[in-house]
Amino acid sequence: MRALLLFTILMTSQVWSGMAFAHGSVVDEGEACIIRMDFYSAHFTVFQPKTSGHREFCEDLPDVSESVFVLEYQHDSLREVPIEFRIIRNSSRYGRFVKPEHIAELGNLEELTVYYQTVAPRPDGVLTVLHEFTQAGDYIGIINAPHPSLDKHYQAVFPFSVGKALLPGWALPLGAVALLAGVIGFRRKSGGRKV
Repeated sequence: MRALLLFTILMTSQVWSGMAFAHGSVVDEGEACIIRMDFYSAHFTVFQPKTSGHREFCEDLPDVSESVFVLEYQHDSLREVPIEFRIIRNSSRYGRFVKPEHIAELGNLEELTVYYQTVAPRPDGVLTVLHEFTQAGDYIGIINAPHPSLDKHYQAVFPFSVGKALLPGWALPLGAVALLAGVIGFRRKSGGRKV
C-alpha cells in the first residue's frame, strides 16, 4: 500500500513538473517565459486581447482569435539582426515534442505556413507579431535569427495548440485528492491490512 501511495505521489509530482515547463525552445522560468535560440534569448509572451484581455500565455492559446506574440530581447546583439517569424500547422510525428532538428523532415514549409514575416532589426529590443487564427489545432512557431557577425543562424521552435480546452489549474490537484481518497477508501475496505 505504501508503495502505491509513493508511486501516486511521484507520478503526480512528475505531471505537475511537466506542466510547469513549456515545450520546445520556450521555458517557463516562474515569473516569465523565456525562448532560447542558442546563445540568444528573449522574454516570450502571447496575448489574446479580444477574448482574454491582458492574460499572458507561454504557449497554448485557449481561443481561435487574434493573438499577439511579444518577444523582449535579452541580448543587445539580437537587436542588430533581422528575425524570421513563422507559424506552421503541426504535421510532425513528434507532436508537442518537436525540436529544431525535426523541422527539416516536414519538407516544404510554405505549404504548412499560416503566418510568415521577416522583421527588420529592432533597436528597441521588442518584437511584436499579430496573427488572427481562424482554425483550432496544433501549430509550431519557428523563429530564425542570424549571428550579427558570423555566418551562423539560430532557430527556436515552439509547438502550441489553439482553441483546445486547456486543463484548468484546479483539475490536477483535484485529481490527486480523488486518487488519494480512493487509496484511503481501498485501505479501509480491506480492513487496514497491509498490502
